[in-house]
Amino acid sequence: MIQKMKTAWNHFKLEVEVYQCVLTDKRTPRIAKFLLGFAVAYALSPIDLIPDFIPVLGHLDDLVILPFLVILALKLIPKDVIEDCRSRKREREISF
Repeated sequence: MIQKMKTAWNHFKLEVEVYQCVLTDKRTPRIAKFLLGFAVAYALSPIDLIPDFIPVLGHLDDLVILPFLVILALKLIPKDVIEDCRSRKREREISF
């Protein structure tokens, strides 16, 4: 159980690093950068469409909006950019 959690955490960290690399890549379209930035800002912002103190619906909007923004942004980014960043991060991870 603990090993699965460590594996999931490491995968999550790798994906965050890949998205950081994608955001800094010159080949990434501006609209995708905007959508990813908006997703991060929305996740960190205390202002929501539906306030979190409303049971179920308050957190449900976060569970719908955030993945939608990330998925939409990833569809706009060329696949070769994502794969290039992912391979660079994996190579760096192996070298340590």
